[in-house]
Amino acid sequence: MALPTHEPRDSNPAAAHKAAAVSIALHPSEPSGSAVPNAGLIRLRERLSTYLRPEDLALVEDAYRFSAEAHTGQFRISGDPYISHPLAVAEIIADWKLDAQAIIAALLHDVMEDAAIGKEAIATRFGRQAAELVDGVSKLDRIESQSFEDAQAENYRKMLLAMARDVRVMLIKLADRLHNMRTLGSFRPDKRRRIARETMDIYAPIANRLGLNGLYRELQELALRHAYPMRYRVLDKSVRAARGNRREVVEKILAALRGRLRQQNIVAEVSGREKGLASIYRKMHEKHLSFSEVLDIYGFRVTVATVPECYLALGALHSLYKPVPGKFKDYIAIPKANGYQSLHTTLIGPFGTPIEVQMRTHDMHRVAESGVASHWLYKESGSNFDDLQRKTHNWLQSLIELQQTSGDTHEFLEHVKVDLFPDEVYVFTPKGKIFALPRGATPVDFAYAVHTDIGHRCVACRINHELMPLRTALRNGDRVEIVTAPHPHPNPAWLAYVKTGKARAQIRMFHKNVQRLESADLGERLLTQALRHIGLLPAAISEAMWGKFLHSIGAKDRQHVLIDIGLGKRLAGIVARRLAERADKAGSPDARSSGSLLIRGSEGGSVQLASCCRPIPGDPIVGLVRKGQGLMIHTHDCPSVRRANGERDKWIDVDWEIDPERRFDVSIRALVLNRPGSLGRIATEIAAADSNIRNVGMDEDEGPYNSIYFTLQVSDRVHLARILRNLRRMPEVVRIVRLKGDSVRQRHLHGE
Repeated sequence: MALPTHEPRDSNPAAAHKAAAVSIALHPSEPSGSAVPNAGLIRLRERLSTYLRPEDLALVEDAYRFSAEAHTGQFRISGDPYISHPLAVAEIIADWKLDAQAIIAALLHDVMEDAAIGKEAIATRFGRQAAELVDGVSKLDRIESQSFEDAQAENYRKMLLAMARDVRVMLIKLADRLHNMRTLGSFRPDKRRRIARETMDIYAPIANRLGLNGLYRELQELALRHAYPMRYRVLDKSVRAARGNRREVVEKILAALRGRLRQQNIVAEVSGREKGLASIYRKMHEKHLSFSEVLDIYGFRVTVATVPECYLALGALHSLYKPVPGKFKDYIAIPKANGYQSLHTTLIGPFGTPIEVQMRTHDMHRVAESGVASHWLYKESGSNFDDLQRKTHNWLQSLIELQQTSGDTHEFLEHVKVDLFPDEVYVFTPKGKIFALPRGATPVDFAYAVHTDIGHRCVACRINHELMPLRTALRNGDRVEIVTAPHPHPNPAWLAYVKTGKARAQIRMFHKNVQRLESADLGERLLTQALRHIGLLPAAISEAMWGKFLHSIGAKDRQHVLIDIGLGKRLAGIVARRLAERADKAGSPDARSSGSLLIRGSEGGSVQLASCCRPIPGDPIVGLVRKGQGLMIHTHDCPSVRRANGERDKWIDVDWEIDPERRFDVSIRALVLNRPGSLGRIATEIAAADSNIRNVGMDEDEGPYNSIYFTLQVSDRVHLARILRNLRRMPEVVRIVRLKGDSVRQRHLHGE
C-alpha cells in the first residue's frame, strides 16, 4: 500500500490512463476538453510573469495543457477536476519564485503515475531537468514492500534521498503535502488522522529543517486540526476568548515598544503576533501546563535595517522592560542549522506578563520565512545566502552518508529522525570552531561531528579543560577536547547514549565491518577443518570449483560464503562436501591439524567464550555454531552442550593453542574468617600470583564467616590452580572453589 501523496480519484480506470497517454501523444498541444479552473491558471500566470522570461512562461503554459489532458476525466474526492491539484501545487512554489523547470515539474508531478506517461516523453518535450524532477517526485510513491510499516519507511527513505540529490524535489513534495492538508476535509476521519500524523512526524519537521518556517507553522496547524479535532476546537475557543481580554494589553505593549525605539532613533517595524495553536498545544503538552498557565501566547517582532541596529534595539527594550535571566538567545552570532537568525529575549511586561520579542534584519526575516527557498526567492536582491546553502548542502549530503552506513531502511529513518528535531546546543573546539549538536549530545557525538576517524579513535574527553566521562551531556558554550588513541576501536556501549544519527550509524557500521572480517576469518578456519576431515587440502579447491559452487548457490563471492559459515548461517561440512564433489582427493594432513580447530582466545566477536561455563585454557572444550552468533566455546560438561544433543551437526572439535594471546576471566568463592585485614591479605596473595582482580563482592554469613566473590584474570587452568593452592594455605581461608556461571554470587557451587 502506497502512502497517500494526493487524494484518490472517484474514477481512474487503467483504460482511461492509456487513452489519455495516446491522446497526448497524438495531440500534444490541444487544450483539455474537461472543465479547467481558468482562474487558477490566470493567478499562476500573474505570479510567474513577475520573474520568468516569456519563453519560460510559454513552456509552463504548455505543461499546464499537457497535465490537463493527462488528467482528463479524473476528479478529486471533493469533486473538483483533478487538474486543480497540480495547479495549486505550482501556485505554492511560484510564491517561492522557483525556476521554470520546478514549476513544470509541479504541474506534471502526477502524470507518470496517473497517465502512464514515461520519463523520456517528458524529457523530449520539456527538457531533461524537468523530467528528472518529475521522476524524483513520482518515485516517492512507488512502494515495493509488503507491510504498511515497511512501505512507509521505504517511502520516507526515497523521499529523503531524492531531496539530497535535488532539494527542489522536496520543495515540490512539501507543496503537494500542503495542498492536500488544506483539502483534507473530504477524507474519512481515520484517514485524516493518519495523514495528519504523517505530516506532524515527517513533513513538518523537514520543512522546519529546511528553514521554511511559514510552511512549517501551517503544516503544524493543519496537522493538529485533523489529528486531534476536539483538542483543536477547545484550544481555538480558549484563544478566541483570551484574545479579547488581552487586546488592550497587546496594544499598550506595541505602543511602548515603538515609543522607546523612536526615542533611541532606531527606525524599525514592530508587530505583534498571536502564537499558533500548534505552538501553544506543544508547550502545554511538553511542560504539562493548562491553557491559563501559558501566558506568552503573544509574541512581538522588531525588524530593522542592519545587524548593529538589532543589538541597539535589544538594549533599548531591556531598558524599557526587565529581561528574564537565562531567556536571551543570540541566533545572529550563532545561526541555527537551518539558517535562522534573530535575537530572542523574554521581558516582563505590564501586569507581570512575560512577552517574547524577536529582533532581526529584513534579510533575516526573508530567510526565516522561506529558508532554503530564499535561494530562488530573493536572489535578485543581492543578499548573501551562501552560508544557508552550505549548511543545507552539508545536511543533505549527510543523508546520503547515513544511507550508505545504515543497515536497513528502518535504521536509516531512526538516524534521520534524530536530526529532524534539532533542539540544539552549541559547543566549541579548542581552536574556537563552533559545532551545533542536538540537545543531550555527548562528547562522542562531538567527536564524530568533527570527523569519523576522530570518533572511532575517541577514548576520553576534556570539557572546559576538565576530564569528564564520555557520556556527559554537553551544554551551550562548552569547550570540548577529544583525546584519541592510535588505533580505532569505538565502544558498542556508546550506542546507549549517543544522540546524533551520524555517530550511531558510524559506530554500528564499524562493528559490522569488524564482525564481517572476524566471521570471514573464522569461516575460513572452519571450512579448512571440514575439508581436512574429508581428506582434502584447501589448495586442492581450484578457482573454477569455487566459481561453480558460488554460481550454484547464488552467492556474490567467496568472502560472503566464509562470512556465512563464521556466523553459523551455513554449515562448513556441507560447503566442504559440495566443493569436493569434483575435486581429486589429496593426501591427509597431520593428525593435529585434521582433528581440532585451535582457539587463540583473541578472535573477537566471531568466537565467544560462553558465559554459562566460562572456559579457560586447560578446560576440555567443544564449539557450538549458533546462527548469527558465530562459534560459542563451552566446556565439555556444560549443561548447554547436553541440551544441544540433537544438534550434533553444529558441534565443532576445538582445542586451545599452546600459548593463548589473552587472559581469561574466572570466578571464585572464598569462605573467609571474619577478621580485620583478611580481604587485604587475600588480594595481596592474588597479586603475588600474577593475577588481576576484575571484580569483588561480599555476602555476610551467619556466624564468624564471610563469603567473598572474586572475578580474576588468569592465563590458563594451571595458573588458576596455583592461585587456589596459595589461597588455601592462608589461615583465614576456610574453603575456596571455582564458580561456573553468569553470576559471581551464585549459591550453587561446582568443584574444580
